[in-house]
Amino acid sequence: MHTSQIIQQLIIAFSKFPTVGPRTAARFVYYLIKLPTEEIKDLIQTIQKLRDKIKLCTRCFNPFEGEKDICQICSDKTRDVSLLCVIEKESDLQAIEKIKKYKGLYFILGGTVPVLKRTDSKNIRSQELSKRAKESEIKEIILAINPTTEGEATLLFLERLLKPLNKKITRLGRGLPVGAELEYSDEETLSSALEGRK
Repeated sequence: MHTSQIIQQLIIAFSKFPTVGPRTAARFVYYLIKLPTEEIKDLIQTIQKLRDKIKLCTRCFNPFEGEKDICQICSDKTRDVSLLCVIEKESDLQAIEKIKKYKGLYFILGGTVPVLKRTDSKNIRSQELSKRAKESEIKEIILAINPTTEGEATLLFLERLLKPLNKKITRLGRGLPVGAELEYSDEETLSSALEGRK
């Protein structure tokens, strides 16, 4: 069956999204074809706004909308500046914020260290983290990394990177099952993992 080049291009584009394979990408494209013109226009405008108005916080790398260079969390004077929670991705920040138990600040790594290359930090913001962690107000660095195999490799890399700073470095407690992802954990499990950090 011959598929239009435009359809093919869009399937390839959607396939680049995290956890989206060619089949799901094709479903997206065929869904878009059936949408009314107005809805398509709205979608295009929203994507354009995302490009134009959303920026990354210069301190934690959380995407936000606003005039300043730092996000609402980093500019909130009621947050505990002595705590820095290091997470893999934006959805992990959302999951932790949802439980309303953590009052410190964040740093989004933007990825993990590959298992077979524990010294390879190209996937993560290691230099930016190192610089941020050196700030005198920070007393404890919580490594809230997903307990997957890549997460473990990332934890070991980060512990080596941060050890010379002589700060308190803790990991989430073992409430999270191995292989679990923070964003899919229930609030109770995530709360006890945060409270039981070591």
